[in-house]
Amino acid sequence: MTEATAAPDATLDATGLLCPLPVLKARRALKPLAPGAVLEVLATDPGAVKDFAHFCTTTGCELLESSEQPGGVLRFRLRKPA
Repeated sequence: MTEATAAPDATLDATGLLCPLPVLKARRALKPLAPGAVLEVLATDPGAVKDFAHFCTTTGCELLESSEQPGGVLRFRLRKPA
């Protein structure tokens, strides 16, 4: 099983939320997770693609996946830094 298909440690459903809420909620969802844990975020705001790329650059999170799922749902998988 690859990192892209492995089950995440937590999933955040941010569909229907607009910038900057998906990133802010992801930041909050990452706090209780252990270093190295993977958070999956589902969003529908097209701006989230740039937002999560910037978020990972500034926080040290690793962006494991950024893809579009059926129905226009964007899927992001972030690994919390050590």
